[in-house]
Amino acid sequence: MQLSFVFNEKTFSIDTSKPIDISLGVRHDGLGVNCFYTNQALFKPYSAGNFVGNVAAGGVCNVDVIIFTPHGNGTHTECIGHITELQQSISDALLQGIMTVQLISVMPENSNDDFIITKQLLSDCVQLNGAEALIVRTIPNMPSKKRMDYSGSNPPYFTHEALGLLNDLGVKHLLCDLPSVDKEDDGGKLLAHKAFFGEGQKSRFDATITELVYCEDSVNDGMYLLDIQIANFQSDASPSRPILYQMMDL
Repeated sequence: MQLSFVFNEKTFSIDTSKPIDISLGVRHDGLGVNCFYTNQALFKPYSAGNFVGNVAAGGVCNVDVIIFTPHGNGTHTECIGHITELQQSISDALLQGIMTVQLISVMPENSNDDFIITKQLLSDCVQLNGAEALIVRTIPNMPSKKRMDYSGSNPPYFTHEALGLLNDLGVKHLLCDLPSVDKEDDGGKLLAHKAFFGEGQKSRFDATITELVYCEDSVNDGMYLLDIQIANFQSDASPSRPILYQMMDL
């Protein structure tokens, strides 16, 4: 199906039969991406009395019980409820699932054995042109990101000044291929999260951060239509499936 829409007074189209899935799913085979020392997702058949939710074990249908951690197992989208006493639900924060987005690629800078994404790096790349969302792909972009266990590896992260810039630019939805926008062990400061979501009177209850996406090298930097799909969880975060569509001029 071809859909057309107007963005910045220009008309574009997308082909809905050509989605670009940039999510990493919650896997049952133990090979999924993992971080913060969380266990891999656990899948087991539901059972009650004589019923077993596994066809291979003689059941009439498959019914899984799944134990997982949204923040640690696969692509997930979170809201300000992640860092505040007011545990806002991601379902209340992400009311607009379809939006325009800019995809950029950056190489984090080495700083005292940390690799950081700075305000200057983003300033050099971000050209939103009215888009409300930004995807940051880090270089190098190895396929091993799809099954990485980041626990204890001190992966790259954003400085709080960098995410303060995105707040100032009006970026409501940030997506990245990192386990967190903050340093893995920052003593609980979460300065980048706080800079992006805001605090107090400047709190942004309609902003989201999506972590652990993966954009293949074949997906070029530029503008796309983005559809962030989430489960309707009453929690600060949900496993998510961001989908991109190539924007074509009409």
